[in-house]
Amino acid sequence: MRARHPLPRARPTQSLMQFQNVSILGLAHVDAPHRTTSEEICERLGPTLSRMGMGSDLLESASGITARRFWDVGFQPSDAATLAAEKCLAEVGLDRRRVDVLISTSVCRDYVEPSVACLVHGNLGLPASCLNFDVGNACLAFLTGMQIAGNMIERGQIEHALIVDGEGAREAVEATIARLLRPQTTPQDLRDQFATLTLGSGGVAMLLARRDLAPNGHRFIGAVERSATQHRGLCRGQVDGMYTDGKALLANGILLARETWGFAQRSLGWQADTLDDIVLHQVSASHTTQLLETLGLEPEKALAIYPEFGNIGPASVPIVLSKSREAGRLAKGMRVGLLGIGSGLNCCMAEIVW
Repeated sequence: MRARHPLPRARPTQSLMQFQNVSILGLAHVDAPHRTTSEEICERLGPTLSRMGMGSDLLESASGITARRFWDVGFQPSDAATLAAEKCLAEVGLDRRRVDVLISTSVCRDYVEPSVACLVHGNLGLPASCLNFDVGNACLAFLTGMQIAGNMIERGQIEHALIVDGEGAREAVEATIARLLRPQTTPQDLRDQFATLTLGSGGVAMLLARRDLAPNGHRFIGAVERSATQHRGLCRGQVDGMYTDGKALLANGILLARETWGFAQRSLGWQADTLDDIVLHQVSASHTTQLLETLGLEPEKALAIYPEFGNIGPASVPIVLSKSREAGRLAKGMRVGLLGIGSGLNCCMAEIVW
Protein backbone atom coordinates (compact mmCIF):
# COMPACT_ATOMS: atom_id res chain seq x y z
CA MET A 1 0.00 0.00 0.00
CA ARG A 2 1.45 3.36 -1.00
CA ALA A 3 2.04 5.90 1.75
CA ARG A 4 -0.21 8.91 1.55
CA HIS A 5 1.50 12.28 1.66
CA PRO A 6 -0.19 15.22 3.38
CA LEU A 7 -1.45 17.99 1.18
CA PRO A 8 1.03 20.86 0.91
CA ARG A 9 0.34 23.89 3.02
CA ALA A 10 -0.36 27.22 1.41
CA ARG A 11 2.97 28.84 0.57
CA PRO A 12 3.60 31.84 2.83
CA THR A 13 4.86 35.08 1.38
CA GLN A 14 8.62 35.11 1.54
CA SER A 15 8.92 38.90 1.42
CA LEU A 16 7.06 39.49 4.71
CA MET A 17 8.43 38.49 8.10
CA GLN A 18 6.56 39.31 11.33
CA PHE A 19 7.56 38.67 14.93
CA GLN A 20 5.76 38.46 18.26
CA ASN A 21 8.65 37.59 20.56
CA VAL A 22 11.68 39.58 19.40
CA SER A 23 13.09 42.71 21.05
CA ILE A 24 16.17 44.90 20.72
CA LEU A 25 17.99 44.57 24.03
CA GLY A 26 21.07 46.63 23.16
CA LEU A 27 22.45 48.97 20.48
CA ALA A 28 25.77 50.80 20.22
CA HIS A 29 27.88 52.48 17.55
CA VAL A 30 31.43 53.78 17.28
CA ASP A 31 32.58 56.58 14.95
CA ALA A 32 35.90 56.33 13.16
CA PRO A 33 38.36 58.94 14.53
CA HIS A 34 39.68 60.70 11.42
CA ARG A 35 37.47 63.32 9.77
CA THR A 36 38.21 63.88 6.08
CA THR A 37 36.32 66.62 4.25
CA SER A 38 35.07 66.60 0.68
CA GLU A 39 37.08 69.76 0.16
CA GLU A 40 40.27 67.91 1.10
CA ILE A 41 39.51 65.10 -1.35
CA CYS A 42 38.79 67.60 -4.14
CA GLU A 43 42.07 69.39 -3.40
CA ARG A 44 43.89 66.12 -3.96
CA LEU A 45 41.94 65.62 -7.19
CA GLY A 46 42.78 69.18 -8.26
CA PRO A 47 44.78 68.34 -11.42
CA THR A 48 41.99 66.11 -12.78
CA LEU A 49 39.15 68.47 -11.86
CA SER A 50 41.02 71.44 -13.33
CA ARG A 51 41.72 69.59 -16.58
CA MET A 52 38.01 68.74 -16.85
CA GLY A 53 36.88 72.27 -16.02
CA MET A 54 35.12 71.14 -12.83
CA GLY A 55 34.90 73.13 -9.61
CA SER A 56 36.78 72.35 -6.42
CA ASP A 57 33.46 72.00 -4.58
CA LEU A 58 32.21 69.24 -6.92
CA LEU A 59 31.99 66.47 -4.31
CA GLU A 60 30.08 68.39 -1.66
CA SER A 61 27.82 70.28 -4.06
CA ALA A 62 26.82 67.08 -5.91
CA SER A 63 26.34 64.84 -2.86
CA GLY A 64 25.64 67.13 0.09
CA ILE A 65 28.40 65.32 1.98
CA THR A 66 30.75 67.63 3.83
CA ALA A 67 32.90 64.97 5.49
CA ARG A 68 33.31 61.28 6.20
CA ARG A 69 35.31 59.33 8.79
CA PHE A 70 38.28 56.97 8.38
CA TRP A 71 39.96 54.51 10.76
CA ASP A 72 43.70 54.37 11.37
CA VAL A 73 45.72 52.75 8.62
CA GLY A 74 45.58 48.98 9.11
CA PHE A 75 42.47 49.07 11.32
CA GLN A 76 40.28 46.21 10.13
CA PRO A 77 36.48 45.78 9.75
CA SER A 78 36.59 43.12 12.46
CA ASP A 79 38.28 45.63 14.79
CA ALA A 80 35.46 48.15 14.24
CA ALA A 81 32.78 45.49 14.74
CA THR A 82 34.52 44.27 17.90
CA LEU A 83 34.66 47.78 19.38
CA ALA A 84 30.93 48.27 18.81
CA ALA A 85 30.08 44.82 20.17
CA GLU A 86 32.11 45.37 23.34
CA LYS A 87 30.33 48.69 23.86
CA CYS A 88 26.91 47.09 23.30
CA LEU A 89 27.56 44.17 25.67
CA ALA A 90 28.92 46.51 28.36
CA GLU A 91 25.89 48.80 28.18
CA VAL A 92 23.48 45.87 28.48
CA GLY A 93 25.52 43.99 31.05
CA LEU A 94 24.83 40.64 29.42
CA ASP A 95 27.14 37.74 30.18
CA ARG A 96 28.66 37.00 26.75
CA ARG A 97 28.34 33.30 27.43
CA ARG A 98 24.61 33.80 26.79
CA VAL A 99 25.11 34.97 23.18
CA ASP A 100 23.81 32.16 20.97
CA VAL A 101 24.67 33.49 17.51
CA LEU A 102 26.93 36.21 16.09
CA ILE A 103 26.10 37.56 12.63
CA SER A 104 28.46 39.92 10.80
CA THR A 105 26.93 42.00 8.00
CA SER A 106 29.94 44.03 6.85
CA VAL A 107 30.55 44.72 3.18
CA CYS A 108 34.20 45.36 4.05
CA ARG A 109 36.25 42.30 5.00
CA ASP A 110 39.61 41.61 6.61
CA TYR A 111 40.18 38.60 4.35
CA VAL A 112 38.34 36.49 1.81
CA GLU A 113 38.38 33.92 4.61
CA PRO A 114 37.98 33.40 7.52
CA SER A 115 34.72 35.28 7.94
CA VAL A 116 34.54 38.60 9.75
CA ALA A 117 32.12 36.91 12.16
CA CYS A 118 34.76 34.32 13.03
CA LEU A 119 37.30 37.04 13.82
CA VAL A 120 34.88 39.03 15.96
CA HIS A 121 33.74 35.85 17.72
CA GLY A 122 37.35 35.18 18.71
CA ASN A 123 38.04 38.79 19.67
CA LEU A 124 35.04 38.78 22.00
CA GLY A 125 35.85 35.40 23.51
CA LEU A 126 32.37 34.06 22.79
CA PRO A 127 31.62 30.44 23.74
CA ALA A 128 32.19 27.54 21.37
CA SER A 129 28.44 26.94 21.37
CA CYS A 130 27.81 30.37 19.77
CA LEU A 131 27.18 30.09 16.03
CA ASN A 132 28.96 32.66 13.86
CA PHE A 133 28.65 33.54 10.19
CA ASP A 134 28.66 36.41 7.71
CA VAL A 135 25.63 37.68 5.78
CA GLY A 136 26.11 39.57 2.52
CA ASN A 137 23.34 41.69 1.04
CA ALA A 138 25.07 44.96 0.11
CA CYS A 139 23.70 47.91 2.09
CA LEU A 140 20.73 45.87 3.35
CA ALA A 141 22.85 43.25 5.09
CA PHE A 142 22.26 44.51 8.64
CA LEU A 143 18.49 44.49 8.13
CA THR A 144 18.82 40.99 6.65
CA GLY A 145 20.83 39.91 9.68
CA MET A 146 18.11 41.25 11.97
CA GLN A 147 15.51 39.17 10.13
CA ILE A 148 17.59 35.98 10.26
CA ALA A 149 18.27 36.39 13.98
CA GLY A 150 14.67 37.42 14.65
CA ASN A 151 13.38 34.30 12.93
CA MET A 152 15.72 32.10 14.99
CA ILE A 153 14.46 33.71 18.20
CA GLU A 154 10.84 33.48 17.11
CA ARG A 155 11.23 29.77 16.40
CA GLY A 156 12.72 29.16 19.84
CA GLN A 157 16.11 28.12 18.47
CA ILE A 158 18.05 30.79 20.36
CA GLU A 159 17.57 33.43 23.07
CA HIS A 160 20.17 36.10 22.22
CA ALA A 161 21.69 37.20 18.91
CA LEU A 162 24.49 39.71 18.37
CA ILE A 163 24.55 41.44 14.97
CA VAL A 164 27.65 43.47 14.11
CA ASP A 165 28.97 45.58 11.26
CA GLY A 166 32.34 47.22 10.71
CA GLU A 167 32.99 49.35 7.64
CA GLY A 168 36.22 51.05 6.57
CA ALA A 169 36.38 53.18 3.41
CA ARG A 170 39.95 54.54 3.60
CA GLU A 171 41.57 52.01 1.25
CA ALA A 172 38.82 52.21 -1.41
CA VAL A 173 38.84 56.02 -1.38
CA GLU A 174 42.64 56.19 -1.57
CA ALA A 175 42.75 53.74 -4.49
CA THR A 176 40.03 55.67 -6.31
CA ILE A 177 41.82 59.00 -5.89
CA ALA A 178 44.98 57.43 -7.31
CA ARG A 179 43.09 56.09 -10.36
CA LEU A 180 41.32 59.38 -11.00
CA LEU A 181 44.63 61.28 -10.95
CA ARG A 182 45.89 59.36 -13.98
CA PRO A 183 46.21 61.59 -17.06
CA GLN A 184 43.99 59.29 -19.15
CA THR A 185 41.04 59.65 -16.73
CA THR A 186 37.87 60.80 -18.52
CA PRO A 187 34.77 62.59 -17.19
CA GLN A 188 32.91 59.28 -17.53
CA ASP A 189 35.52 57.61 -15.31
CA LEU A 190 34.86 60.27 -12.69
CA ARG A 191 31.10 59.77 -12.92
CA ASP A 192 31.45 55.98 -12.69
CA GLN A 193 33.64 56.14 -9.56
CA PHE A 194 32.12 59.21 -7.91
CA ALA A 195 30.12 57.17 -5.37
CA THR A 196 33.28 55.68 -3.86
CA LEU A 197 34.32 59.17 -2.75
CA THR A 198 31.15 59.47 -0.65
CA LEU A 199 31.88 56.38 1.46
CA GLY A 200 32.52 56.60 5.19
CA SER A 201 33.51 54.31 8.05
CA GLY A 202 31.98 53.17 11.32
CA GLY A 203 31.05 50.27 13.54
CA VAL A 204 27.75 49.19 15.09
CA ALA A 205 26.31 46.30 17.10
CA MET A 206 22.78 45.26 18.06
CA LEU A 207 21.71 42.65 20.57
CA LEU A 208 18.38 40.96 19.88
CA ALA A 209 16.68 38.88 22.56
CA ARG A 210 13.57 36.88 23.22
CA ARG A 211 10.97 39.39 24.31
CA ASP A 212 10.46 38.04 27.85
CA LEU A 213 14.23 38.32 28.45
CA ALA A 214 14.26 42.00 27.45
CA PRO A 215 11.69 43.73 29.68
CA ASN A 216 13.05 47.15 28.75
CA GLY A 217 13.66 46.25 25.13
CA HIS A 218 12.21 47.63 21.92
CA ARG A 219 9.97 45.33 19.89
CA PHE A 220 11.09 44.24 16.45
CA ILE A 221 7.74 43.94 14.65
CA GLY A 222 8.89 42.66 11.29
CA ALA A 223 10.00 43.59 7.79
CA VAL A 224 8.96 43.54 4.15
CA GLU A 225 11.15 43.27 1.08
CA ARG A 226 11.00 43.71 -2.66
CA SER A 227 13.60 43.04 -5.36
CA ALA A 228 14.31 44.43 -8.82
CA THR A 229 17.35 42.41 -9.86
CA GLN A 230 17.01 43.40 -13.49
CA HIS A 231 19.05 46.40 -12.26
CA ARG A 232 21.83 44.28 -10.74
CA GLY A 233 24.50 45.91 -12.91
CA LEU A 234 23.96 49.51 -11.79
CA CYS A 235 26.27 49.33 -8.77
CA ARG A 236 29.32 47.05 -8.62
CA GLY A 237 31.63 47.17 -5.66
CA GLN A 238 35.19 45.87 -5.43
CA VAL A 239 37.77 46.05 -2.65
CA ASP A 240 39.41 49.07 -4.27
CA GLY A 241 36.33 50.99 -5.38
CA MET A 242 32.71 51.13 -6.42
CA TYR A 243 31.38 51.69 -9.93
CA THR A 244 27.86 53.04 -10.36
CA ASP A 245 25.43 54.47 -12.86
CA GLY A 246 24.30 57.11 -10.39
CA LYS A 247 21.28 58.47 -12.25
CA ALA A 248 19.82 55.08 -13.13
CA LEU A 249 20.54 53.75 -9.65
CA LEU A 250 18.69 56.63 -8.01
CA ALA A 251 15.71 56.52 -10.40
CA ASN A 252 15.18 52.75 -10.19
CA GLY A 253 15.89 52.65 -6.47
CA ILE A 254 13.15 55.21 -5.83
CA LEU A 255 10.71 53.21 -7.96
CA LEU A 256 11.49 50.05 -5.99
CA ALA A 257 11.11 51.94 -2.70
CA ARG A 258 7.67 53.15 -3.79
CA GLU A 259 6.60 49.56 -4.51
CA THR A 260 8.02 48.33 -1.19
CA TRP A 261 6.27 51.16 0.67
CA GLY A 262 2.95 50.04 -0.80
CA PHE A 263 3.63 46.51 0.43
CA ALA A 264 4.51 47.87 3.90
CA GLN A 265 1.23 49.80 3.95
CA ARG A 266 -0.73 46.62 3.24
CA SER A 267 1.30 44.30 5.46
CA LEU A 268 2.44 46.45 8.39
CA GLY A 269 -0.33 49.05 8.38
CA TRP A 270 2.04 51.88 7.54
CA GLN A 271 0.94 55.36 6.56
CA ALA A 272 3.05 58.49 6.37
CA ASP A 273 1.56 59.80 9.61
CA THR A 274 1.68 56.52 11.57
CA LEU A 275 5.48 56.38 11.77
CA ASP A 276 6.94 58.64 14.43
CA ASP A 277 10.56 58.42 13.27
CA ILE A 278 12.20 57.38 10.01
CA VAL A 279 15.64 55.73 9.94
CA LEU A 280 17.12 55.79 6.45
CA HIS A 281 20.10 54.21 4.78
CA GLN A 282 21.72 57.45 3.66
CA VAL A 283 23.63 57.80 0.43
CA SER A 284 23.47 61.50 -0.43
CA ALA A 285 21.31 64.60 -0.22
CA SER A 286 19.45 63.91 -3.47
CA HIS A 287 18.77 60.27 -2.53
CA THR A 288 17.44 61.22 0.91
CA THR A 289 15.33 64.12 -0.36
CA GLN A 290 13.77 62.21 -3.27
CA LEU A 291 13.01 59.16 -1.15
CA LEU A 292 11.22 61.19 1.52
CA GLU A 293 9.29 63.21 -1.08
CA THR A 294 8.26 60.10 -3.05
CA LEU A 295 6.90 58.38 0.06
CA GLY A 296 5.26 61.53 1.42
CA LEU A 297 7.36 61.49 4.61
CA GLU A 298 8.24 64.57 6.64
CA PRO A 299 11.98 65.39 6.49
CA GLU A 300 11.90 66.33 10.18
CA LYS A 301 11.20 62.69 11.05
CA ALA A 302 14.49 61.52 9.52
CA LEU A 303 17.79 62.25 11.25
CA ALA A 304 20.32 63.13 8.53
CA ILE A 305 23.86 61.94 9.22
CA TYR A 306 25.18 61.82 5.63
CA PRO A 307 26.52 65.42 5.67
CA GLU A 308 29.10 64.50 8.34
CA PHE A 309 29.50 60.74 7.94
CA GLY A 310 28.80 59.97 4.28
CA ASN A 311 27.50 56.59 3.13
CA ILE A 312 28.48 53.94 5.72
CA GLY A 313 26.96 51.05 3.79
CA PRO A 314 25.01 48.44 5.79
CA ALA A 315 26.13 50.08 9.05
CA SER A 316 24.19 53.21 8.10
CA VAL A 317 20.68 52.20 9.25
CA PRO A 318 21.67 50.90 12.72
CA ILE A 319 24.07 53.82 13.24
CA VAL A 320 21.30 56.32 12.43
CA LEU A 321 19.04 54.47 14.87
CA SER A 322 21.73 54.58 17.55
CA LYS A 323 22.44 58.27 16.95
CA SER A 324 18.69 59.01 17.07
CA ARG A 325 18.52 57.39 20.48
CA GLU A 326 21.63 59.29 21.56
CA ALA A 327 20.03 62.57 20.43
CA GLY A 328 16.89 61.90 22.49
CA ARG A 329 14.65 61.61 19.42
CA LEU A 330 13.10 58.29 20.47
CA ALA A 331 10.49 57.83 23.21
CA LYS A 332 8.77 54.73 24.51
CA GLY A 333 5.99 53.49 22.24
CA MET A 334 7.14 55.35 19.12
CA ARG A 335 6.76 53.50 15.81
CA VAL A 336 10.09 53.63 14.01
CA GLY A 337 10.49 52.71 10.34
CA LEU A 338 13.84 51.39 9.07
CA LEU A 339 14.19 51.90 5.31
CA GLY A 340 17.00 50.77 3.07
CA ILE A 341 17.81 50.24 -0.60
CA GLY A 342 20.78 48.10 -1.59
CA SER A 343 22.57 47.49 -4.85
CA GLY A 344 21.16 44.56 -6.67
CA LEU A 345 18.50 46.16 -6.45
CA ASN A 346 16.80 45.17 -3.19
CA CYS A 347 14.68 47.17 -0.78
CA CYS A 348 13.77 46.44 2.83
CA MET A 349 11.47 48.27 5.24
CA ALA A 350 11.22 47.17 8.86
CA GLU A 351 9.42 48.40 11.98
CA ILE A 352 10.47 48.76 15.60
CA VAL A 353 8.20 49.89 18.43
CA TRP A 354 10.48 51.79 20.74
